[in-house]
Amino acid sequence: MSEVNKQGLTEAEFLSSYDASKYDRLSVTVDMLIFTVTEEEKKNYRKLPEKSLRLLLIRRGSHPYKNQWALPGGFVHLRESLDEAARRKLQEETNIGEIYMEQLYTWGAVDRDPRTRVICASYMALVDNSSLRIEASQNVADAAWFTVSCKLDEEQKTVTATGYILQQVFKLRLSHEDQELSAAIKTVKTVENKGTRVERDIVECSGIAFDHAKIIEYGIQRLRNKIEYTDIAFNLMPERFTLTKLQQVYEIILDTGLLKANFRRKIADMVVETDEYTRDAGHRPSKLFRFNPKWMKIIE
Repeated sequence: MSEVNKQGLTEAEFLSSYDASKYDRLSVTVDMLIFTVTEEEKKNYRKLPEKSLRLLLIRRGSHPYKNQWALPGGFVHLRESLDEAARRKLQEETNIGEIYMEQLYTWGAVDRDPRTRVICASYMALVDNSSLRIEASQNVADAAWFTVSCKLDEEQKTVTATGYILQQVFKLRLSHEDQELSAAIKTVKTVENKGTRVERDIVECSGIAFDHAKIIEYGIQRLRNKIEYTDIAFNLMPERFTLTKLQQVYEIILDTGLLKANFRRKIADMVVETDEYTRDAGHRPSKLFRFNPKWMKIIE
């Protein structure tokens, strides 16, 4: 026998008479942070080319924020999941499909979109861009890989009776050919007893649409955190790679130099040696490695 509620209705009867219009309707979007690492043009063929962390952005072709740069994304259809919407919008706007993306964070500030109340689910992916060909759709003005930098500019820590408050300002810079974008994001981390709260605000912004500067800064911090304990960096590598180039990828993401010996001890179980070598002009042949898909079992 079906259970009834206080009004004497079964679940089927309740659902058949349910009025969804009594609640405000919210719009939902998905936005994607697609990171890659590329090599700069060689100035000296005897030196390894420098690497840069890049982020895929699209230039908006319509209001709001017309001609400003934004993360690829858009509105979720009523009959599709968030993951389906993310894959659809990435394909529609950049011609990229079939890449792994993971959900990053949900953004819900009341005034984050001037059109209406919009909640955004952000996604992140790391890709080897040598196998990708981006192509802007008719709905966007352009799509391009931007070199991205996020550096700590200010920091202040205040000790309180029950914990501390850490205030930091990060300077975000993105560049592509003659396009220069920038923003300053202030984060306030409040630790009280066993609770932690982090708030983010955009202090200044130039050329980046919506609140996407905040999403980008958060994505970079998450990427720097995850690279320390997961295999996420290997999504940026080709099937065969040298340990030197792998270290370069770690260094560009972490924005710091790493000791060669320490780095190789850290990733020893994550790679498998092959019997292949590089054949670059001007360099001694270097041993090639591949990712070890069994490494998680090794550390368990």
